This record gives sequence, structure tokens and C-alpha cells, in this order.
Amino acid sequence: MDLPKIANKPGITQNALKVIAVVAMTVDHSTWTFFPGFRTDFPVILLHIVGRLTAPIMMFSIVEGYYHTSNIKKYLARLFIFAVISHFAYALLMTPGKLSLAQSGRPFIDRFIPLKTGVFDQTSVIWAFALGLTALIIYKSEDPRLKYWHKMALVWVCLIAAFIADWSTPAAVSILYMGRNRGNFRRQMLWFMLWMAAYAAVYAIFLNVTYGLIQLFVAMVIPILHFYNGERGKWKGMKWFFYAYYPLHLTVLGLVGLWMSSR
Repeated sequence: MDLPKIANKPGITQNALKVIAVVAMTVDHSTWTFFPGFRTDFPVILLHIVGRLTAPIMMFSIVEGYYHTSNIKKYLARLFIFAVISHFAYALLMTPGKLSLAQSGRPFIDRFIPLKTGVFDQTSVIWAFALGLTALIIYKSEDPRLKYWHKMALVWVCLIAAFIADWSTPAAVSILYMGRNRGNFRRQMLWFMLWMAAYAAVYAIFLNVTYGLIQLFVAMVIPILHFYNGERGKWKGMKWFFYAYYPLHLTVLGLVGLWMSSR
């Protein structure tokens, strides 16, 4: 996200990582639209596996953004605004595909209200990312008014509040632990995989065993992130492109899903 000016080092730039994330995300969300439900066809499983690259790249980018941004308050505010906008696009995409917009009435509207239909996947992953960044900022704060127990209490509030989002609390806590261990890539990835394993276990227990196991394929991102060279890339507009693309593609796919369900 907000990264320093570039030199010319070998490896993968931040922009290149985002391109990978955008492609994988589009593949994954398109698969949910055209093949809804927990399908076990091998091609569908494979497409969802490709999609496991997106969230880890975004988590890693947020950590890098924290260390490189020139204005952390603006960065955090931008992320929360992004989360609010993305909520409605995500809710549209995740609306159960049994009723058309004209037929669905109240159940359709309810999908936009967090906690109205349950506690899982109530809003987009951006909410968890914003809270993960908040937790990292609090943990790293040197404000003398904040005692250690104050920090820990506030961090826990952030992590609990992230539970209702896609990727849930493990997304927020992964950002926190990757931020705490920045400079030690092995430790970053160890903590990341630990929390992703917890997420996979909860997913398998409460939602679907097969799709819980699919979450473990986030490990594919480790060799990709290993080659990150610390550079932003030449195109400065990538940050804004991603901010626009995420809710836009969710909206388009959500409308396609509604159209398909009405036929």
C-alpha cells in the first residue's frame, strides 16, 4: 500500500504482488458466483485453491504499509472507509442465490445488516484487515498514557471485533504478529501459518471440512512473499486501482449472481 520510492532490486515488487492478489481474488470470487456452495468438483476446488493467495498477500501488504506510510492516521482512516464501502459489495455477492432481487424482499435487505443472519462472514475481509492494522498500531504505540494492560485490552477488542468478517479474527491477528516480527521472515510465516491453521480448523468444524482444508493452501504464498524486494513498483496508481477494483468486482459478480438466481 503506502510504500517507499523504489531502487531497482531483483525480486517481486509490491505492485506485482497486488497483481497476483487481484487475479487470484477474481478467480476465487467468480468461482463462488458461478459454482455456489461447497462444491467438491476438482476444477472448482482447484480454482478456490488459487484464491488462497489473495488474503495473505493483502495482510503482508498492510504490514509493509504500516512501516512505510508517511501518515498512519490517514492510512488507517482510508482502510476503514474502504471496509465500509466494501461491506455492501461483499453482502451483495454473498446474498443467497435462491431469490431474485424483486422476490427476495426482507431476506435480501437483511444480508446487508451485520449479525442479522449469523456471526460468520458478515462483512468483507477488509474489516478484519482494518482492525488488524489498528491492533498493530496500538501494540507499537509509545504513548506514555497507554500502559501495557491498556494496550492488551484494546488489542483484544480489535481482534474480537474482527470475528464477524471474512477470514475472521485470524486475519487480524496475523497482521499483528507479522508486524511484530517484521525483519524475521521465517518467524512471520510461522506465526501466519499457525493462525491460518486455527482458521482452517474452525472452518472445518463449523462450515465444511473440505473447504477448511483448502484454507491451508495459503502456504503457497510463502515462496512468493520470500522474493518480495521491498519496492513499490513503477506505477503509483496501483494502490487506488486496488481500492476501486475490490468493491467494484464484488458488485459486478453480485449482480451477476442475482441475475442467474432469477432465471
